[in-house]
Amino acid sequence: MQPLRNAIQKGFTLVELLIVVIILALLAAIVVPQFASSTDDAKLASLDTTLSNVRAAIDLYYQQHGEYPGELTAVDATCGATTGTGVGGAGATGAQAFLDQMSLYTNADGGTCSVKDAVFEFGPYLKKNTLPDNPITNVGSALADFTVVNAGDILMAGDGANGGWKYDILAGKFIADDTTDPDGAGPEVSYDQR
Repeated sequence: MQPLRNAIQKGFTLVELLIVVIILALLAAIVVPQFASSTDDAKLASLDTTLSNVRAAIDLYYQQHGEYPGELTAVDATCGATTGTGVGGAGATGAQAFLDQMSLYTNADGGTCSVKDAVFEFGPYLKKNTLPDNPITNVGSALADFTVVNAGDILMAGDGANGGWKYDILAGKFIADDTTDPDGAGPEVSYDQR
């Protein structure tokens, strides 16, 4: 009976296994929330980068034209190639004019053309004719996710209507159009400010 007794003593007891499981559960409870907050931090960092890039492009357009993109029509009859289709102003036509003026070559009056020449000498300011998705809400690249207003309000805030982007053609303010709070610490202010 001696060999049987040695075989039984070599295993783990139920108490030892429970202690190991409890320790693993405690470690998981500490580590998992850290990964969740790093995901939110990455989304906010991505949002800050996107806003900075688009705002820099808007400011460059303003410096070269004296108007913000989307305010005037992007359609230009003198273009010998493809011209933009947005006629400017608030709403969907202003959104299309904004995208046209930011992604095509422009003249001094904001008219657009797909070919650069002596008249259409400015831009393009963005590489694509779409905006990137809002990293917080994962929407924004469709024209329907882009709200253009003409309020002239530098304190404009997102209302969450579409979760994409919001832009004021009179003030040049470009913000995330959402009301989410990714870190649970109260309303986000950092990405709402110009």
